[in-house]
Amino acid sequence: MGEGTPQGIEIRHLRAFESVARLASFTHAGQELAITQPALSRTVRQLEELLRVTLLDRSSRHVELTDAGGAFLEHALRVLAELDRGVAAARRRGTVKLGFSWLLPTPWAQDTVARFERATGSSVDLVRIDDPLAAVQQEKVDVALVRGRVRAARLQLVHLFDETRVAVCADRSPLAVESEVDWADIPNWPLVVNIVNGTTGPWSWPDGEGPATIVETANFDEWIESVAAGRGIGVVPEVAVRRTIHPSVKFVPITNAPTIPVALAFLPSANGPVLRRFVEAALEK
Repeated sequence: MGEGTPQGIEIRHLRAFESVARLASFTHAGQELAITQPALSRTVRQLEELLRVTLLDRSSRHVELTDAGGAFLEHALRVLAELDRGVAAARRRGTVKLGFSWLLPTPWAQDTVARFERATGSSVDLVRIDDPLAAVQQEKVDVALVRGRVRAARLQLVHLFDETRVAVCADRSPLAVESEVDWADIPNWPLVVNIVNGTTGPWSWPDGEGPATIVETANFDEWIESVAAGRGIGVVPEVAVRRTIHPSVKFVPITNAPTIPVALAFLPSANGPVLRRFVEAALEK
């Protein structure tokens, strides 16, 4: 607290004094701080003895600040505010914000989060966002799970694994009764594509070999409702089969389909110790 500050002043002294001063009551302050009134009185008295001044006038019906108390309160508030900001900053550094646009892989996500939090004592915030790559570049999230062949300037990519593809169609579609469909036959159907973060689109085939009809959507809700309405079929990671994403769609296995690479993307400049531990947990088998 600066040169000449009496030895022995602790944060608990400042918290106690600030609460009593703000509430003008030892009783209410004790309730707020969850300590007994005698213990609170002793703590404030200790502070006064350390400062060698009287901070509170206890003679009136309500507790009031003395002139010295009023002057000291201003400084105490600044110290407590700085401490709170420091704690918040430390906690933010101890939290990893994981951005994702769609279903997280199972059980990878659950295992990774549990392993990381158990090993570090830090936490993971899951942030659903339409464009996770942009969110990383704008530092809205620390790291993003991305699917597909991603090219992003300034970002570091760490490959995790590959997912298989399945087709999804309306339950009234002729495809719904098929036991499987070959990758080479997918272009025979109108293809519903999420142009923001979809994993399958015209780019998934060599030029001239992709679907003739493309139905473009801008997010998952538009995409799944378009598929359910029979506007075309979609192609998604196999993890969707284990989730209930819409009551009016069916999944059909695809043979001979290329896999979907799954990676973590983050800014190299943000590669601090907490984020490194998260990547290590993500890669652990």
